[in-house]
Amino acid sequence: MKFTDGYWMVRKGFTVLRPRGVESVETGERDLTVYAPTRRLVGRGDTLNTALVTVRLFSPAEGVVGVTIAHHTGGPDRGPHFAVAADEHEVGVGQDAASAWLTTGELTARVTTRGEGWRLEFRHGERLLTASTERSVGIVEDDAGRHHVHERLSLGVGETLYGLGERFGAFVKNGQSVDVWNADGGTSSEQAYKNVPFYLSGNGYGVLVAHPELVSFEVGSEVVSQTQFSVEGQTLTYYVVDGPTPKDVLRRYTGLTGRPARVPAWSFGLWLSTSFTTDYDEATVTSFVEGMAERDLPFSVLHLDCFWMRQFHWCDFVFDPVTFPDPAGMLARYKARGLRISLWINPYIAQRSHLFEEGRAKGYLVQRADGSVWQWDLWQAGMGLVDFTNPDAAAWFSGKLEELLDLGADCFKTDFGERVPTDVVWHDGSDPQKMHNYYAHLYNRTVFELLERRRGRGEAVVFARSATTGGQQFPVHWGGDCESTFPSMAESLRGGLSLALSGFGYWSHDIGGFEGSPDPAVFKRWLPFGLLSSHSRLHGSDSYRVPWAFDEEAVDVLRRFTRLKMRLMPYLAAAAEQAHSEGLPMMRPMVLEFPDDPACAYLDRQYMLGGDLLVAPVMTDSGEVTYYVPAGTWTDVLSGDQVHGPGWVRAKHGFDSVPLLARPGAVVPFGAVDSRPDYAWADDVELRVYAPAPGARTRVRVPAPDGGEGTVFEVAVPAEDAPGAVPAARVLAGTSSGHVVTVVGVPGGAG
Repeated sequence: MKFTDGYWMVRKGFTVLRPRGVESVETGERDLTVYAPTRRLVGRGDTLNTALVTVRLFSPAEGVVGVTIAHHTGGPDRGPHFAVAADEHEVGVGQDAASAWLTTGELTARVTTRGEGWRLEFRHGERLLTASTERSVGIVEDDAGRHHVHERLSLGVGETLYGLGERFGAFVKNGQSVDVWNADGGTSSEQAYKNVPFYLSGNGYGVLVAHPELVSFEVGSEVVSQTQFSVEGQTLTYYVVDGPTPKDVLRRYTGLTGRPARVPAWSFGLWLSTSFTTDYDEATVTSFVEGMAERDLPFSVLHLDCFWMRQFHWCDFVFDPVTFPDPAGMLARYKARGLRISLWINPYIAQRSHLFEEGRAKGYLVQRADGSVWQWDLWQAGMGLVDFTNPDAAAWFSGKLEELLDLGADCFKTDFGERVPTDVVWHDGSDPQKMHNYYAHLYNRTVFELLERRRGRGEAVVFARSATTGGQQFPVHWGGDCESTFPSMAESLRGGLSLALSGFGYWSHDIGGFEGSPDPAVFKRWLPFGLLSSHSRLHGSDSYRVPWAFDEEAVDVLRRFTRLKMRLMPYLAAAAEQAHSEGLPMMRPMVLEFPDDPACAYLDRQYMLGGDLLVAPVMTDSGEVTYYVPAGTWTDVLSGDQVHGPGWVRAKHGFDSVPLLARPGAVVPFGAVDSRPDYAWADDVELRVYAPAPGARTRVRVPAPDGGEGTVFEVAVPAEDAPGAVPAARVLAGTSSGHVVTVVGVPGGAG
């Protein structure tokens, strides 16, 4: 939201008050409060009819400084609020004649107290990260009497910002206006399903605006040298999260807002969907299952989309008796084939559903101020919305899903959760504006926690579309409704990379696109991208996504990359463990791994899968692709060819190939099984050593599928003066039935 008219003037209809200096500072043991009048104080009379801005500095966790800017504090504080994990840590508070400061770890927030004007700096040691300066803080009132508070933090020369949720526009957010407001807008617009008021700076810090309601960002747009964020009301709270590296920022940020849960090993296998509005019944679905088996195409999860229920009944959680007359028997038959079952759900209850009257009578559906149930006809006729702020309503909803788990379901696709009204009254008295985004958190948490209770920790997984801050705790999330085109393939990747820098560890997308039917070239190019993502799903809108619906080559491409992913499970599982334990995403923007390489700052058509594999999806019919490799000797995993960086590479790939490069010196574990994701990953593992440095010693951990300690290997590379010697590995911890070490991409390499 913009408040200024150029640099000097205020837009018509707004009045803005700003701090003009510091009147006094009160220091506590762990916080300090600054009182800043909005006019220059020369004499006592200047304190009359003068607003005072109160700024409190505090620290919930090491390396994190919280800032609350307040005008009037007498209003109600109605939640919800983002959960922030506070911990015990050292906080230093001090003051001298010129400034006051708060220090935590290597991060110091220092406010200037001498002279006129306003300045609040954030420094990592002696290095300036960002600052709130003379025109940064604004207490705004418009002609209608509405109030806003804004803050502007400075941008350094060449500084780039990322994140703000799953955004499908330009990966670097500089120059953009972004409203953090969940919406069902597809992947081709400024709207987003997953809005997170957190940005990460290439300068080594992050900023979380601690408001679930609409947060409006002007990222180097209204004022090109600053990032502004504003909220409606009389107070604004934000956190500055220290680095110094982007990985450090994500570690601290996810420590503050929650780390992604572990997900079951089987979820990394291929998910096959019935698609959305396609015609299907048990015979159709079974033909897909049998067709995959006949073509030697391994898959792990069978997903039944919306029409497993009767039309106009969503959601009543009752199988359509016409198309699925024996759901228990059908699911048992599929599970006997080793498949897991995913069922589509959403939090809306259609008026025709038998659950509507039950929910209305018990007060479990969101109500208007007059006590009537909020309803509309978008999506489903007369639908209401489950009120997850009511614990009894959440338990009621969970109970209906438990019946499906008893029937044979293993997980749920938690679709929707963005179309949440603001003209309603919530059971717990929550602010409707704040509940709009936060609703997705409660919805997905309810379902995820049910699965954890029933399946155990590490065995729960959802396939969610909506989210906000903290939603990363309830994986997996997918990119939503994209078109079946190459441009949409690129915008989907931009969304996933932005989400990765917003604290989300896992991410998926609809292979081939959702809207429309991809031509065979788009589908075949999307397959490697999909299988080299954290989670992989074949799903569409009005057409099936089984590969033989396109051509036989698509079958071969799917087989090749599905089996490759299964063999990469020891490596992917280690990356997933980092997502859970450190908050580092499995799919990593290049800038996250190479923050000191200026060329990586803007790269959004390639990514690192884990820390050692570079993936550059091919987004052309011809197979032409251009990608960048950082310094060193990189090795093509599929061909063994080498590429020397830093530099750009132009190449041409067939449908059965994609740039997949191993980092110099990487040791990538390949499993012995290519037919399923859940197997003993350490048994007979092959440790492939790529372009190793002479004398290098590398430790590689292969996790256990059950979440146990796993096996740690140490790989030793012979020195240059040991011709003919080959690398060797020994087990440092855990067990394995055997292993082999192979040098790849080096002339004369042995195994």
